[in-house]
Amino acid sequence: KDETKADIEDILAVQEVFKDARKGDKASEETMRKLFQTDDPLEVAKIILKKGSIQLTAEQRRQMIKDKHKKIVNKIAREAINPQTGLPHPPKRIEKAMKEAKVHVDPFKTVDEQVNIVLKAIRTKIPIRFEKVKVAIKIPGESAGPVYGIISNFGKILEEEWQKDGSWIAIVEIPGGLQDSFYQKMSEMTGGQVETRLLK
Repeated sequence: KDETKADIEDILAVQEVFKDARKGDKASEETMRKLFQTDDPLEVAKIILKKGSIQLTAEQRRQMIKDKHKKIVNKIAREAINPQTGLPHPPKRIEKAMKEAKVHVDPFKTVDEQVNIVLKAIRTKIPIRFEKVKVAIKIPGESAGPVYGIISNFGKILEEEWQKDGSWIAIVEIPGGLQDSFYQKMSEMTGGQVETRLLK
């Protein structure tokens, strides 16, 4: 399967190609061009991932697992909720559940490939599920421009409308785990002049 550029950047410990990683002996651009017809480290990595084998030191592997573990925890904390409370789980609680469930992180698989497996494993330890929520929002017209861009970082605008009084209303869909930070950001961006309502 083709790896995306982002996935390959995710896998690489450093964006460099070595003749001998233990000695820190880098491959020259000329050598890379001769062997791989390119001197772009990401393209070379793509070829090696498809056709070759990767030699990692124990420390490199440990660091890759640590980084991937953190990304998985952050994604789950961002997008999942506790269905009993409707609130997100803090990252520390997710980490604890992963440890208790003896979850093993694969440094070579993408975050998206592993998230559902991890979620299934930790569900035996904590009540958790991925969920998107819909929020109705109303803000003064003068705040709409800056807020519009921020909303797209959180989720997507499903419906929007300008009111006769100049205010802007919208229905926004965001990951359940982002509710608190979304409300906080909206309040901050509008100087507290925001009305929000969680839609069932």
